Parts: sequence; C-alpha cells; structure tokens
Amino acid sequence: MSLKETIDADIKKAMLAKDKLRLTTLRSIKSQILLAETAEGQQGAALTSDAEMKLLTKQAKQRREAAQTYNEQFRSDLEEVELNELAIIEEYLPQQLSEAELVEKLVHIIQRVGATGPSDLGKVMGVAARELAGLADGRLISQTVSNLLNNTNF
Repeated sequence: MSLKETIDADIKKAMLAKDKLRLTTLRSIKSQILLAETAEGQQGAALTSDAEMKLLTKQAKQRREAAQTYNEQFRSDLEEVELNELAIIEEYLPQQLSEAELVEKLVHIIQRVGATGPSDLGKVMGVAARELAGLADGRLISQTVSNLLNNTNF
C-alpha cells in the first residue's frame, strides 16, 4: 500500500473519530503528495517510496523547526501543536536510528570511503546522506560525522 493510500485510509479514520488535529495533519501530508505528483515533470505519476520519505522528512523537519521557533518565542501553545503534528508525521517515517546505531553506521561509512580527517567531511556526507536518508536527521548526521572525523581514533 502506497503512502497516499495509507493517508487516505487514515483520513477516513480520523474523520470518523473526529480527531481534528490528526485530520488536519494528514490532509496537509496528502496535499503535499498531490502537489509533488502534479509538479512539472511528474506527469501525474505516483511518487516513489524514496520521494515519499523525502516529502515526509521535509514535513517533519518543518514542524521541528517551527516548534523550536515557538519555544524560543515562549509560545508553548503553538509549540505543542507543532510537536503533536510532528508525532503524527513520525508515525509514517521509518524508525529513527539510535545514537549508537548512527555512530556505528557512520564509522563503517568513514572506513569504507577511506576518510582520514575533517577535510573528508564532504566525501563522507555525500554517502551518509544517501544511505541514511529518512533514518536520521541530516543535522545530526552532519554533527556526528564532524565529531568522528575530528576525533580520528575511532
């Protein structure tokens, strides 16, 4: 079942349950899917699972950043809404890697590409971003790679 079909089914469930927050969030995701499907060059074709994950990751990142902004502005009411929407979006994303799992995978990638220091950050990030897309936040990947390369005795 594609993400779009899953979202459609969950929208119906949310309507029956009268869950307004879930309904609004799911409609937002469906809207983004429809926009991506009708974007120039797509010709109405269904999105690949990779494209769906990128779309969901982008939605999650937007909610995370909005929540952080609201937190900084002491708007806990709006921050709570964003965090609740983020939790709903994360239900459709693959399970995120723990910090230990992330470090393990990044050490393997660093060894595979032959990175020796901070100057190889770009080389490692290119591979890591592709392989770990949707499994960890890009900023967290970047920070971890940087720490590992600066501490070259891994």
